[in-house]
Amino acid sequence: MKILRLVVLVIVAAPALVVVAGQLGAFRGTRPVGLGVHGGQLLPPSDTPNSVSSQASPDASRVLGYNPRIAPLRYTGDPAAAMKKLAALLEATPGVVVVTNLPGYIYAQATTRLLKFTDDVEFYLDAPAGVIQVRSASRLGKSDLGTNRARIESLRARFEASP
Repeated sequence: MKILRLVVLVIVAAPALVVVAGQLGAFRGTRPVGLGVHGGQLLPPSDTPNSVSSQASPDASRVLGYNPRIAPLRYTGDPAAAMKKLAALLEATPGVVVVTNLPGYIYAQATTRLLKFTDDVEFYLDAPAGVIQVRSASRLGKSDLGTNRARIESLRARFEASP
């Protein structure tokens, strides 16, 4: 009977301890070095399947073993207005904090509600191409279960739907 109680206690307590650890910041990770635009490029996607990039090379899937490619955000009209609209959408997204908002570049951190995993999300205005390049990557772990891709696709839908 004592062993059964111990097993039940572990089964109940372990998830609670993980949530508490997350709330205390154990899963935030640290901001990567080298973020930003370098020679017209954002950092390449991660070696692990927890990032997406609109600037990933066409052979990235073969090299990395997962598909990091995602389409950039397309806009029409004034490039500065497109970036302003993007910044407003990011600021209205729960769990997202815009850290850097410069002409032509936005860096935000997206944090999950329960475990407080933090992802780094970057946008680079490629005005000659009429697009906003994007990179979104998890700081920790090997897989994000598609979270970064889903975040960008949701943002894309809102970006395209807003005036």
